[in-house]
Amino acid sequence: VALHLNDTHPSLSIAEIMRILVDEEHLGWSKAWNIVNKIFSFTTHTVVAEGLEKIPVDLLGSLLPRHLQMPIYHVLPWINGGFIATTGPLIVQQSIRMANLSIVCSHTVNGVSKVHSNTLKTKTFKDFYELWPEKFQYTTNGVTQRRWIVVSNPSLCALLSKWLGTEAWIRNADLLTGLRDHVDNTSFRHEWKMVKRLNKMRLAEYIETMSGVKVSLDAMFDVQVKRIHEYKRQLLNIFGIIHRYDCLKNMDKNDRRKVVPRVCIIGGKAAPGYEIAKKIIKLCHAVAEKVNNDADIGDLLKLVFIPDYNVSVAELVIPGADLSQHISTAGHEASGTGSMKFLMNGCLLLATADGSTVEIIEELGSDNLFLFGAKVEEVAELREKGGALKVPLQFARVLRMVRDGYFGDKDYFQSLCDTVEVGNDFYLLGSDFGSYLEAQAAADKAFVEPDKWIKMSILSAAASGRFSSDRTIREYAERTWKIDPCQCPF
Repeated sequence: VALHLNDTHPSLSIAEIMRILVDEEHLGWSKAWNIVNKIFSFTTHTVVAEGLEKIPVDLLGSLLPRHLQMPIYHVLPWINGGFIATTGPLIVQQSIRMANLSIVCSHTVNGVSKVHSNTLKTKTFKDFYELWPEKFQYTTNGVTQRRWIVVSNPSLCALLSKWLGTEAWIRNADLLTGLRDHVDNTSFRHEWKMVKRLNKMRLAEYIETMSGVKVSLDAMFDVQVKRIHEYKRQLLNIFGIIHRYDCLKNMDKNDRRKVVPRVCIIGGKAAPGYEIAKKIIKLCHAVAEKVNNDADIGDLLKLVFIPDYNVSVAELVIPGADLSQHISTAGHEASGTGSMKFLMNGCLLLATADGSTVEIIEELGSDNLFLFGAKVEEVAELREKGGALKVPLQFARVLRMVRDGYFGDKDYFQSLCDTVEVGNDFYLLGSDFGSYLEAQAAADKAFVEPDKWIKMSILSAAASGRFSSDRTIREYAERTWKIDPCQCPF
């Protein structure tokens, strides 16, 4: 029997199994405890300890008093007597730390990427790792090609089957590496380009229906779609768009002819109580209002925000994207599966070396995506410098434009601007802004070389097989659950 805890939300099942074994099956405490230790495994998707779930003791005691007793109060004396000095208490401020409970009661603790696993071992659960190093491992997340190619992108699905000479890749994504054999074939490249054009048409129609904004299919479709959060740095993207707009406004007509047109697409939701995230969305709308109604720049730059972003919308957005941004501050993204979905669809990535992107770089090669920003090991030192950090003049100018009310709502955006001022810029937007603009310039340069861009697109899809959820599940079955995986039935 294998019971898997996917983060801390189901961790009370530990107490429920103990209750069943002791109260209903009449097993002794030691035997029940040994069974629990053998059947439970735990995956955490969290990077920082502050994000780990805690349940108030009073709440659990009033709703499930027996579950509070077992195993929590049975485990507590053992923890206190054995290694509280090493790992810290299970109960803090009258709340139960569910991650600590899950680690103690599980035989395996999984991270969801190589970077994430290292963070768990060296920071988040450092004390537990030193106590039980054998428990800790990682299994990189994955996504299914059956959803994100076959269902979402049927034209690409047909093209892949044609040139690979088989539909077996639908069951075995490792076969996608066979695309590398055709990357220099002119006919294949042309068909690949036509598939992307078709998907951009679908996305453009959706954008016009949803927002009323007409976009050019010849523009680069530049996409960032994910939960709105400071660490995911949608604000960095918006500041980059403001900088691009500012540059366009200061160019003469001859210089504008050399500019790569962009359709910038941002989508996602903010948590109800997350005020800064809501202000980021508001700023995105304010910038879009200014940019999209400026006849002076026309189709050279458009900005669209997609509200209520969900899987159905993703099935339109992901196949139609040319460039996808995954720009979290290094060390803050546990894994990130969005990058994998875009990769499968031949979308080029502009990214920091964070989460699963590090493994994408290993598979794809750094020459086939646009990397920027501080590395994980550099972040702490940059934060320590604080007010001594120098930020690019372009960043200071963009920040001043927002502060001065260039996009309206001057007073409303002051607190948002405060979060990225020198000395207060926890997520290092100012520090990374220069290299971010360089990566954007590299993307522009590649886009005007169609053969190069299409080759990078094909190689991206060819490298995506490793990030299939089939591989993820197979690794869990073999390493964690110790069971024989079943072959996909079709």
